[in-house]
Amino acid sequence: MAEKRADNSEYRFTEEQQQLRTAVRKFCADNFDEPTVRRLMESDVTFDARVWNRLGSELGVLGLSVPEADGGAGGSLVDQAVAVEEFGAALACGPLFGTVFLAIPALVACPAGEARDALLGELVEGTRTAAFAVADSAGAFDADAVAVAAGPGGLTGTVPRVIDAGAADELLVAAVGPDGLGLYAVDAGGAGVQRTPLVTLDLTRPQANVEFSGAPARLLAGPDEAERVIGHALHVGSALLAVEQVGAAQHLLDLSVDYAKARLQFGRQIGSFQAIKHKLADMLVDLEHARSTAYHAAWALTDASDDPALAASIAQATCSAAFSRIAADTIQIHGGIGFTWEHQAHLYFKRAATDAALLGSAEQHRDRVAAMVLDTATADGAVRVADGLPV
Repeated sequence: MAEKRADNSEYRFTEEQQQLRTAVRKFCADNFDEPTVRRLMESDVTFDARVWNRLGSELGVLGLSVPEADGGAGGSLVDQAVAVEEFGAALACGPLFGTVFLAIPALVACPAGEARDALLGELVEGTRTAAFAVADSAGAFDADAVAVAAGPGGLTGTVPRVIDAGAADELLVAAVGPDGLGLYAVDAGGAGVQRTPLVTLDLTRPQANVEFSGAPARLLAGPDEAERVIGHALHVGSALLAVEQVGAAQHLLDLSVDYAKARLQFGRQIGSFQAIKHKLADMLVDLEHARSTAYHAAWALTDASDDPALAASIAQATCSAAFSRIAADTIQIHGGIGFTWEHQAHLYFKRAATDAALLGSAEQHRDRVAAMVLDTATADGAVRVADGLPV
């Protein structure tokens, strides 16, 4: 993970993490340039399976925080976040949300077993993909909201709006059986599974409704473990989504600065006008604030320095709002060209609008933070807040 200074006042990325960032950035430049993203997002399968396989087998970035014993790189969640930030900057097309953000963390938290071990290895290698068919309540798990039943004949029920479900090889599903809640793995292309693609705002992040009708399933986590596993996955997913938003926002800020330097109006660069200077400065402040909260969440989940729910909610509340503001301001700075289909700004604007609704809105997460830390919070629900001391 990143290094701490002796006085614990600053975190710095390690040399290995900087090298990782450089490698992932080059891979994205080679494989997720704008024409490629536009082509993939309008395809029936919105990612290139060969490129996805290379991310796992060649670059090894799909399982950076997975222990070596489980086939991963044995790094930390901060390592994973560094790669995800670059994916966000490139608007990379692929089942990152379903596979890397949620399914892999869930499998890492599951008890070891034949079904879990085999699937985790395949996801890390990039030979299979997954989607997380678990309905959340503003980024938190609500067992009462589970609408899938598990019985002798398989799984039955419906999960709406599942990210990456349309092209996923496996579905991780929360279902209630005779013994209670469980997390199951289901072959997405198998019997008893019907996926209905949805028309959504962000074509780079497809969604589908999933209906199960007696679908065969393998148990990954039983009643004693399922809620913990799902909760952990949602916390990690929220942190990684926040980091991805930071990467996309950084790309937009860079794009805006370059345009402000190049665009001339009244014989002057528009970046020389005070209104544009102020807007760019506000975008930078928003971005740096978001980056701090996103990586704080990743560090907190790595070393348990903060309550995971608190850190994840702070990151989501901050990063969703910052990305949305920066996306809107980017269009304003670019003027008329920023509104057109031909310009990439609108792709990021749509990603920002979609991400702001995933795993809870900024408003919902602010409410959650308030409930956890303000005077109205109960002693039973007290959270651990980082005190700056070594752990």
